[in-house]
Amino acid sequence: MAPNTNDERNDQRRSRDEAIVAQPPLPPLDVPPNVIPTPMESHLRPARRRPVALTGVVENGLVRLLDPGAKLPERSRVIVVAEGT
Repeated sequence: MAPNTNDERNDQRRSRDEAIVAQPPLPPLDVPPNVIPTPMESHLRPARRRPVALTGVVENGLVRLLDPGAKLPERSRVIVVAEGT
């Protein structure tokens, strides 16, 4: 914490924080020498797919794509481009 800020923690929280800080640091992991390290990003959820823009029309409040052969995976992000009248 910066020394200029007021410490608004209660006594229980302050004593718990001090107990955590007083613990000895954990030893380094016992990793075999032949293991190749990987970046943290490889363990995170993969990036979302970018949305796909398709042309379509609105008929009776429903959006219909103009390309009848367009096959989209489930839960796709689609931007339907339609010309206003």
